[in-house]
Amino acid sequence: MQRTLISIHLWLAAFFLPVALMFAATGALYTLSIKGSYNETSRSIELTEPLRPELGALIEVVERSLAAAGVAPPSGSAGLKKAGTSFELEWTGAERDVLLKPTDEPLRATLVVKETTPWRHMVQLHKAKGSEIAKGISVLWAVGLVVILLSGLLMAWNVPHYRRRAMVAGGLGTLTFVAYLLLG
Repeated sequence: MQRTLISIHLWLAAFFLPVALMFAATGALYTLSIKGSYNETSRSIELTEPLRPELGALIEVVERSLAAAGVAPPSGSAGLKKAGTSFELEWTGAERDVLLKPTDEPLRATLVVKETTPWRHMVQLHKAKGSEIAKGISVLWAVGLVVILLSGLLMAWNVPHYRRRAMVAGGLGTLTFVAYLLLG
C-alpha cells in the first residue's frame, strides 16, 4: 500500500510541477496586483447597421472584423458590459482580449484588440480564459493536486512517527482556513 501511495504521489507531483509553479506564481503575484500587460491596438470599423446590445450580433461583427485582419478570436467567453449609458462587447482570452464599442456615429464602431504579453497570457490561463484543452488541463491539475495532498497525508498516516505531526499540521491548517474565511 505504502509503495503504491509513493508511486502515485511521485508521478503526479513530478508531472504537475510545471503547472503548479505557474498557478502558484500567477496567483501570488496577481494577489499583489502584478497581472501582466497588453499590447493594445484600436481601429475604427464601418458597420452595415447600428450596433444593438445583442451578444450574438456583436460577436458576428467582431468575428468578421478579426477575420478580415487575419486575427483569431479570443479563446474565452464574450459578454455585454454596461459602459455609462451605452454598452460594449468584451471578449476575453488567453492570447487576446477584444472590446467592441459603439461610437457617436451609428454606422461606425471602435474595435480594440489587446494582445497579451507572456506573463499576462499565463495569468489569463490561470483565470480560465484559455481554450477548452487548457481548461481541461486546469481541471486535471486541480484533481491531481488533491490526490497529491491526500496521498502525502496517507503516507504520513501510515508511518507512526509522522502520524502525530500530520494531525497537528492538519489541525493548524483547518484553524488557519477558518480564520481565512472569517477574516478574509
